[in-house]
Order: sequence, then C-alpha cells, then structure tokens
Amino acid sequence: MLICSRIPLPPTKLGTQSHIKNQALSSPTSRILCSQQQSPKSTMKEYRRRRALNPIIIAPDEQISLISKQSDKKLILDGKKGFLHQEMMILCALGYYVNGFRGFPWLALNFHMAHNLNMNPSTLQIVQNMGNLPMVAKPFYGILSDALYIGGAHRIPYVSIGVVLQALSWGSLALIPAASKAFLPLMACVLLTNFGASIAEVAKDALIAEYGQYNKVPGLQSYALMASAVGGVLGNLLGGIFLVKALQTKSMFLAFAAILVLQLTVCLKAREDSLGLPQPSNYNPVRESIPQIIKRQYSDLMVAIKDESVSHSLIWIVSSILLIPALSGSIFCYHTQCLNLDSSVIGMSKVTGQLMLLSLTILYDRFGKNIPMRKLASIMQISYAFSLLLDMVLVKQINIQLGISNEVFALCFSGLAEVIAQFKLLPFYMLFASLAPSGCEGSLLSFVASALCLSSIFSGFLGVGLASFLGITSGDYSNLPLGIMVQFLAALLPLRWIGCVTTSQDPTEKNVKKGRSKRTRRTRRVGRVSCDPMYSYRRERESDLQR
Repeated sequence: MLICSRIPLPPTKLGTQSHIKNQALSSPTSRILCSQQQSPKSTMKEYRRRRALNPIIIAPDEQISLISKQSDKKLILDGKKGFLHQEMMILCALGYYVNGFRGFPWLALNFHMAHNLNMNPSTLQIVQNMGNLPMVAKPFYGILSDALYIGGAHRIPYVSIGVVLQALSWGSLALIPAASKAFLPLMACVLLTNFGASIAEVAKDALIAEYGQYNKVPGLQSYALMASAVGGVLGNLLGGIFLVKALQTKSMFLAFAAILVLQLTVCLKAREDSLGLPQPSNYNPVRESIPQIIKRQYSDLMVAIKDESVSHSLIWIVSSILLIPALSGSIFCYHTQCLNLDSSVIGMSKVTGQLMLLSLTILYDRFGKNIPMRKLASIMQISYAFSLLLDMVLVKQINIQLGISNEVFALCFSGLAEVIAQFKLLPFYMLFASLAPSGCEGSLLSFVASALCLSSIFSGFLGVGLASFLGITSGDYSNLPLGIMVQFLAALLPLRWIGCVTTSQDPTEKNVKKGRSKRTRRTRRVGRVSCDPMYSYRRERESDLQR
C-alpha cells in the first residue's frame, strides 16, 4: 500500500483499509508531507509533531488506473511531438531551400538584362536595388502575420500568399513576351516577385522563431540558413549549366515557377494547428476590431525595439551595411564585358560561395555559439573589409602575375565578400529571435529584416552615385580600383562603435542565472527537486477536502 510520506509507517491490515480511507477523507485537518522544499531536519520535526494524524491512502486499484492513464497520455504526447517535429522540418526546409534556389532565375535575369537588353552597369544596379523596395515594408507584413488570422492560422496562409505572387511574376516573365522586353513591365515583375518573397520570408522567420521559443529549441536560424545555402548551391550550379547549354532564360523562369507551385501544394496540405505552436491568449476576433489589433501589435513592437540589447545591436549591424557603397553592378559588368567570363564560371563562383556559406554555418552551429557577440562581429567585419580587396586583385590582374587565370580566381574568390556579408547576419538574427517577446516574433524579425534591406538599398544607391562620380561606365573601368579602395575604408568605419553590440549571444540565459536565489542553487546542488506524480495527486485530494 502507498502512503503520502516517504518515511515508513506501521503497516495496515487490508480489512481496515477502507475504514482508514474514509476516516482520512472526512478529516479536513490532514496534511501531506513532502520534503521537496524543506531541509531533512525540519521534515523530521514536522513528521514527529503530526505523526498522530491519519494519512491519505490510495488503494492499489486506484494506483494502477492512475499510472496507466498517465503512461497512455505520455505515449500519445510523445508520438504526437515526433510527428509535429517531422512536419515542421519538412515545411521549413522546403521553404528555405526554395528561397535559396531563387538564385537560379535571378542569374538568368541578370544575364538577360546585361546581354539581351544591353543595360549599362548603373541601370542594372538600379533595377536590382529598386526591386528590393517591397522588402522595406516587412514590418507591416510582420504585424499582419502576428495579429490577423486567416482561417484560424497566421503563418502558413501568408507563406502561401507569397508563393502565389512569386509564381505569377516568374510565370509572366516566361509566358508574356512584352514582360521581359520592356523596362516598365520587367520592373513590375521584379517588384511583384520580391513582394511575394518578402511576405513568405516574414512568415517563415516568425514560424521558426515562435516554434523555437515555445519548444525550447534555440538556434533554428542556423539550420534555416543551411537549407537556404543548399538551395543556393543547386540553383546557381544548375543556372550556370543551363545558360551554357541552352541560353534560354524564359525556360528557366518557367522551371522556377513550377517549383513554386510544388511549394504551394505542400503549404496547402499542412495544418498550422498541428505544428506545435502556442495559441496566443490575446487573440480575440470578437471583441477587438482589426485596427485595434494592429495598433496593439504596433505598440508591442515599439516596446520590444526600445530594449537596449535590440536597439544598440540593430544600429550597429545596419550601419555596417549602410555606409559601404555597393559596386555589385559594376563588378558584374566588368566580369562579363571586359574579362569575358563565361556564364558557367559566374554560376560556379556562386556555387563556391554558397558551399563556403554552408560550411561556415555548420562550423558556427558546432563551435561558434560560445564566442562573445562583440568579438565575433569584429572578426566578421574585418574579414569582410579585406575580402573586398579580392576584386582589386582581379581588376589589376595581379592573379595573372601569380600564374592564376581569371576563371580560376573568379571561381574561388569572387563570391567570398558576398558570403561573409550573408553569414555576418546569422548571429544577429539568432540574437533578435531569442529577445523577441511572445506573440511579437514576426513583428520584430520583420522590422530587423526591413531595416537591413533598407540599408542595403541605400548602400546600392550610394554605390551608383560613387560609380557616376568616378566615371565608371561600360566602356571605362579605369577608376574601378579607386572605388574598391573606398569600399575597403568604409567597411572599417563600423569598428569604431563596435561597443554598441551586446557581449553575450544569448542575454536571456545570463538573466536567468542571475535571477536564481542562493537557496534555489543550493537545492539544485543537493538534488531535492523530484516528486512522484502520486504526491501531486494527493495534494489535489487534500485541496478538494479543504473546500
């Protein structure tokens, strides 16, 4: 037979079991002794003082039924949890893989604008940067995703909407001849595809952040970047091969639209209520109108942004992008027009860069999470500044003097600066995801993504102004080395205010450790933290008697 205290009492005859049980139930002064929060000495004193009281006894048949119900419930939950994890993994892995595979149609679009439409470097870079304008409105998409539910869900429907918009854009470029020949229809399709991509990215980032916080699985952003890098590797590899073999950009647009249709099918089959996401208590579609919900979500976002760990780190990462003039259009035209690099070489250089990004992400996930945030940011910024000088080597033809051909050097090193720029964002995304309040994941991460996108657009227009000021055109690249040197010096400027970056990569863990009391830490060392489910059942029985 079972009793409430862990100190043995004299055995009771089976015949008197029901009598003692009824007597215990009728006594409102019975107590349950548990040594979970008490020292052994105080527990013994309490027991000696109250040992005359009758304990609550659970019959063997009650014990068996209770244990069987708990074991069955645990088995069901464990099986369901495994199913949820698998479905979540498939949905997010496919989404981020397709996001990385976007390099496949974009490689074709860049070649189409440079060769078929004969755009000069400045115009090409303007198209690339103006196409990112829909991503500036990501905070609005994040607020909608956090506050407004579509069919009882607030993540997967937005991913589906973004996929549909992308499929319409790339399908129009492939099937409508006027859309790919005139500047204005082409610009409209570019804006539409980036509009859909921004909505899908916001919903996916919020989905993994919300899932990671609720299920205590930190660092999911690194796995998302791995899936995106794998998609980038295959997309750029197939894009380079496809351009060499066929040189049909419209068929590449159509192939990517078919992949988007496949992703849409997976999203429509998935159910958000089976992904293990929390159900927010503040969601009440009856009492609150849509403007009130958006206003409340906006106020929560402002509170999250005012946190010093968020605002100071965000200021640094934005300034480290905004102050550097981007010369990507000029560099791309120099590779294709002056060096006459083949499309396969450009595509394989992107593949090499994505492989390096994948390797860096795996190494960071294994060994880099314990590096202080400020030190890691400094290392990455210095590495990015010196990687910009690799374009100087190619422009000055220093690689030819060293016996390295242009194709081999571009294949190995031309994408290194872009890789470091992408990898530098990963620790900050993980930091902001860990600091996002519950129910505000989409709003905060979309605000961060919007700020980074806006800084990238400003950097692109700053690069266009620098190229125009230096006289860099499709027929004259003599001042391109000077522009690269300006890039290098500008990349070193953010190191002067590196103190804005928080030191720890997970500030919440430090606050938890600091908040523990001495008695709690002493209890954890001794190990008096376990209590059988039977004792919690007895406490419920006693509370029912006292009512």
